[in-house]
Amino acid sequence: MHCRCTIPYQSFGTRQRNHCPACLWSRHVDDKIGDRRSPCNQPMEPISIATRSDGEWSIVHKCTGCGQLRANRIAGDDDELALLALALRPISAPAFPLDQFPQMRMRGR
Repeated sequence: MHCRCTIPYQSFGTRQRNHCPACLWSRHVDDKIGDRRSPCNQPMEPISIATRSDGEWSIVHKCTGCGQLRANRIAGDDDELALLALALRPISAPAFPLDQFPQMRMRGR
């Protein structure tokens, strides 16, 4: 839907495909996980990586239509560089201005 890559339905490490292995975008197709009954059907942007208690990574998607958040397991053929770029996004674009950080620390002393 996002990058127009041809996507296999199944992949190593997952029972059903729920995102593109190249760009990691998804589509809002489920109301409940796996039911494929959502009327929304809008693109879901990969916004973050989350880790489960067993250390497995999940991709956090946000629907561009309704805003719903959903975490999906990574698949065996997901692009490693795309996953790493997503995981490093908070470091490369922090929520606070880095150029102000030393001054803010000095004020706190």
